[in-house]
Order: sequence, then structure tokens, then C-alpha cells
Amino acid sequence: MKFTLSRHIGKFVGDRRVIVLLMLVALAVAGRSWLAAHPEHDPWAPLDLNDPVGWATEAKLLALRGDVPQCRAVLERSEVAFNALEPAGEGPCRREDRTQLSDFPLSPDTPPTTCPVAIALQLWKRDGLDPAAQEIFGSEVAQIEHLGAYSCRRLYGRGEGPWSQHATGNALDIAGFVLADGTRISVLGDWDGDGEGDKARFLREVRDRACDSFGIVLSPDYNAAHTDHFHFDMGARRGGLCR
Repeated sequence: MKFTLSRHIGKFVGDRRVIVLLMLVALAVAGRSWLAAHPEHDPWAPLDLNDPVGWATEAKLLALRGDVPQCRAVLERSEVAFNALEPAGEGPCRREDRTQLSDFPLSPDTPPTTCPVAIALQLWKRDGLDPAAQEIFGSEVAQIEHLGAYSCRRLYGRGEGPWSQHATGNALDIAGFVLADGTRISVLGDWDGDGEGDKARFLREVRDRACDSFGIVLSPDYNAAHTDHFHFDMGARRGGLCR
């Protein structure tokens, strides 16, 4: 009798191993199916800007830094219209990556930036700027007023020290916004010290939400040099500095 029970117990152990293995296979299949339905969480799925931001999005965006062809492939895959311009400049101000969005509401023009900045602008507008305008004003953003992207200079225009991200077009300065109903919101005129009022609230919302897309975000809260604009750049990992 003892021998018979022992033999059955051995079979039960083997059965449990088979059951565990089958469960692991089922979980793996279910996991792959779930990732296929949620590519924003799949680290192996190609990045598409039409997908929502997910667990794997930041790593995919970081992988695009320094890889211009791959970055532009993301814009193409996402059906974002852009122009790939020829390199320009010399020395520290040499711009190998001059990517110009074709259908983006920048004013007075649409300057070429690096491809990562172009992608960050797309994500910020979709996930930060447009929702904030709807939530606070019930209107769309018609124009984003800027002060430029490229400027061959060192930080704060000094004669020495680190080069600005503007020197390679890896930054953009935003001065204000015009809504579809004609409302104009200016960083210089509407930031306000206490942050009260819809315009001030809107500016703080779009500043804060930009930190999810750009590496560096600077506002009037940072220093006097940014009293009249937001500075956005991709010189560091996303969320590197937000103030």
C-alpha cells in the first residue's frame, strides 16, 4: 500500500509540473496578445506617435537621440508631415539634423529643429497643449508663437562656456498662444506672479505638461532670462529639468 501511494505521489508531482508549464505558456501567449493590442507598452513594437504614451514610450524616444534616420522613420510611420532639410552650419553650430514640420501651427513660421524636438512638439500638443486649451477655454489652439529655434551661441550669449541647445536647433522658445476664438495668451503678459486667472492657469498647465515630452523645460519661474518665453529642448533625458 505504501509503495502504491508513493508511486501516485510521484505522478502527482509530475502532473503539477506539466500544469505549471502549461500555465506559463498560456500566460506568455496572453501577454504577447495583450502587448500586440497595446503597442505603447511593448518595448519591441515600432514607435508610432498615434499610440498613447505607455510604459515603453520613454525608452523608445531616448533611443532616437542621435539616430536621425530612425527618428524620421517614426514621423513617417506616424503620418506626420515634415521636410528633411540638408545639413547646415559649421563647427559647434553644425546642424546635421534639420527637420521641419510641415503642418504645425507655429508662428510666424515653422523653423527647422532636430527630429527629437519635432516629435516632442507633436506629443506635447496632443497630450498637453490641446487638452489644456479645451479644459480651460473650450477652444482649440490656432497658433503657437515662438522666438526661434536656431541661434549659434553659447548659453545666455556668453563669450565662453557650454554651447546652447539652440546652437544646433535642438531647442525652441515659445512666447505665446492664439486660440481659435482669437484669444491671445502671452508668457510675458499673462504668467502673473500668483498664477491666478485662466490665462495664468493655462500657461502653467502647458508648461507642466511639456515636461512629459521635453528633456528641459524652463519658464519665468526659472530665472529672469525666461520672463517672456518657455524654453523647450531635448538636450537631456525627458523630465531632466522642469521649472
